[in-house]
Amino acid sequence: MKNYLKNWDLMRILRLIIGIIVIGQGFSAGQWTIVGLGALFTLLPLFNASMCSIGACSVPNKKNRKFKAEEVTYEEVK
Repeated sequence: MKNYLKNWDLMRILRLIIGIIVIGQGFSAGQWTIVGLGALFTLLPLFNASMCSIGACSVPNKKNRKFKAEEVTYEEVK
């Protein structure tokens, strides 16, 4: 349990709290679709599932760029 809680950050805790609030609001309003969405939002931080965890948020590294630095010459305009 200690290792499980070690990798929690502020956004993960915030997503869990928002999911629990959405479930509570869904139950109080009798909207079962909202309860289902709240359950989804609660399960995502519990399983640490997001698009960024699979690398969808990262920018690809392009090491094989062929970039030539050209010398720029300027003319003085009078």
